[in-house]
Amino acid sequence: MKQYTEPAKDRWPQLISRPADDNSVIELRVSEIIDLVRKGGDKALYELTERYDGVKLSSLFAGRDMFTEAECKISDSLRSAIDVAAQNIEKFHSAQKRDDVDITTADGVRCLLKYRPIEKVGLYIPGGTAPLFSTLLMLAIPAKIAGCKKITLFTPPGRDGAVNPAIAYAALKAGVTQIVTIGGAQAIAAMAFGTESIERVDKIFGPGNSYVSVAKQLVSKYVSIDMVAGPSELMVMADETSIPEYVAADLLSQAEHGADSQVILLCNSKELARRCISEVNIQKSDCPRADKIDGALSESRVIIFSKIDDMTAFANYYAPEHLIISLKNPWEIADKIDSAGSVFIGHFSPESAGDYASGTNHTLPTSGWARSVGSLSLLSFMKSITFQELSAKGIERLAPVICAMADAEGLYAHKRAAQIRTKKRRDIYE
Repeated sequence: MKQYTEPAKDRWPQLISRPADDNSVIELRVSEIIDLVRKGGDKALYELTERYDGVKLSSLFAGRDMFTEAECKISDSLRSAIDVAAQNIEKFHSAQKRDDVDITTADGVRCLLKYRPIEKVGLYIPGGTAPLFSTLLMLAIPAKIAGCKKITLFTPPGRDGAVNPAIAYAALKAGVTQIVTIGGAQAIAAMAFGTESIERVDKIFGPGNSYVSVAKQLVSKYVSIDMVAGPSELMVMADETSIPEYVAADLLSQAEHGADSQVILLCNSKELARRCISEVNIQKSDCPRADKIDGALSESRVIIFSKIDDMTAFANYYAPEHLIISLKNPWEIADKIDSAGSVFIGHFSPESAGDYASGTNHTLPTSGWARSVGSLSLLSFMKSITFQELSAKGIERLAPVICAMADAEGLYAHKRAAQIRTKKRRDIYE
């Protein structure tokens, strides 16, 4: 990890840079895959699955037996863990329900805002060596609470054509009833455009590799997506009260996601920085994903700020996906944070708690997007509709305002649509 001490503000833009990937070649390949699915439908999905996953499917859909057998195929401890996580996620997201708005803005003018669930959602969950069943809980549970009528899971098949049992159990727990055993960019294309047997969805959710991420961006011209997600990132704010072993464990927990991940340590002394980095080197020695960790650490940074205010300002400027505030008075600093995906308060709140089981959602903005958007929530699975009703008295009062504004914008028909409803105009037509 590269180290910087009291960097001047004109250097901050350089220090918040993330690892950059050239996706031009991937975009070309993904465009070809999307085109194949649009033109070839189910046949293209079978062929692409055999080509990229090495699996010859007999059906695009998982059978009901995969749900019923899943519970027996995972350990009791994992099943119990999924049950607890699901309960916490459901509790937190149920609390996010919003009341409709119904208000009279002026005499005779009633305005309403009502929330409605998105009808059909597609959830993409990676399989393979790291089956993200935790992400399935994070997506399917709020979708169910929101009232989405059709929740379809897309996940790549194993070599035997089956769905990972942990994913199948999480799907059962979250109320998902349909699983499409298709992965990669072809799954995103199927969600966006539909095929003979797969219905087009209204919104796409879920993470994936570079091909999946690029596919989501390309189809976003035709269908809504949850967010543009980049590589994982974590920032830790530490001071003399921090425990270096904890700080190091947090940095490594995010670095192990992949070589393109990034971790940033902000601390208030060179000695604390030295102790934390020493502990990182000790702990990473027994991590199975050491090669990925080394790749991530090569693009990561330690930045020393003697003043906590400067540390806080830099944290907001970076706008991290995950932010751990491991400081003496963490809530005082937390109240000053306005750009972060998810914040972890104090010495006993690891980022992995949010990843799995505290109840908050782990689908978060990356690459600085936290400056303008927030984490996935119940509202991500809903849409709002506004309504308005004007009485004869209401339009009489509001027409002069509408007419003046329409005149100024040169929109005569807008003016007439209001004016014709007033008493004076009605008398003419009567």
